[in-house]
Amino acid sequence: MLSAPSVPIVRATLPAVGASLGAITELFYRRLFEEHPALLRNLFNRANQANGSQREALAGAVAAFATVLVERPGERPDAVLGRIAHKHASLGVTADQYTVVGRHLMGAVAEVLGDAVTPEVAAAWDEVYWLMANALIALEARLYARAQVDDGRVWREMEIAERTEESVDAASFVLRRPDGLPTGPFTPGQYVSVQVELPDGARQIRQYSLSAAPGHKTWRITVKRERSADGRLPEGEVSTWLHAHARPGHVLRVSLPFGDLVLPQNDSPLLLASAGIGVTPLLSMLEHLGDVSPHRRVTVVHADRSPAHHAHREEQAELAARLPHSTVHLWYEAGAQGVGGPRVQVREGRADVSALALSPDTTAYLCGPLPFMRAVRGGLLARGLSPAAVHYEVFGPDLWLSR
Repeated sequence: MLSAPSVPIVRATLPAVGASLGAITELFYRRLFEEHPALLRNLFNRANQANGSQREALAGAVAAFATVLVERPGERPDAVLGRIAHKHASLGVTADQYTVVGRHLMGAVAEVLGDAVTPEVAAAWDEVYWLMANALIALEARLYARAQVDDGRVWREMEIAERTEESVDAASFVLRRPDGLPTGPFTPGQYVSVQVELPDGARQIRQYSLSAAPGHKTWRITVKRERSADGRLPEGEVSTWLHAHARPGHVLRVSLPFGDLVLPQNDSPLLLASAGIGVTPLLSMLEHLGDVSPHRRVTVVHADRSPAHHAHREEQAELAARLPHSTVHLWYEAGAQGVGGPRVQVREGRADVSALALSPDTTAYLCGPLPFMRAVRGGLLARGLSPAAVHYEVFGPDLWLSR
């Protein structure tokens, strides 16, 4: 909670700070990487820095956090930060790094806003930053403790046991421990970070959902090769490297599992809605439900460019068929004819949940491109689902708050 003197200052200056957050975060990252170039090479996603999405996500998170502090002071802002904490834990972020970040971020605020940043304004926004930073530090410490590791000690070597081409642009990799022991437990819907050394020596990190259920001796991730849509932005560095070079026997540096998209501990009906490679965390959930709760009522929705682009298409249908009270609804932009099966409805076009038979107490899980998730969420709220019952996972920077 903000101190009493800081509340009116932050409330009064929030519009100006919010309007300048784009410039502030751009300057912040430039100064941070000038002083610590290894952070850009070995921790931050270079592609997200190039396209500006990381700056936008940071600006949205800061603005949302500050708004909660001044508009809803009795509300714990941890919900805003939980997703960030899981991402940080998967990268091995430690408490000492927040001091460096805070120095550069507050320096950027002072430089962009100039004389408007009086000592009182600087102190108030420094308080905002450290409330946010300390909340994240505490959340991440609990995640590390739950994983039974020292802070930041999340990295392990994993060997590729199998590789399978799952669609025209996605491949799955089964990972095992080199010592032959079982991999650690995780919760369906969680992800791991994978770090690879690229030709220029940079060690870039990306997160990939675990696409099979817990309980196996191995983990599985599914990687879509990210291609440049317009030729102006670089293709996915890590996904391209994995598709070109990762083969059985290769050893990867992989984090412990993290992520807060997890199934509720009840028997409420479920909607698992995905688009593109967003199928992966929901595939793990679907397999898990077949193992532990086969009589759960589950509606599966998936949208894709075509059946050939639908990763794990046959596996998804087989897993759903293990649940006698499940239905599957597929939408393809092209090629929908002749595809389908028992309890599988296939349509052409974009996903539309308005006509689905959904109970008002349904809990929904969404994963896919942001426009898809916004459209599905809007359709679900229009159907009467509670906003609290709609959960989502974003691959990459979380731009939900900033838009």
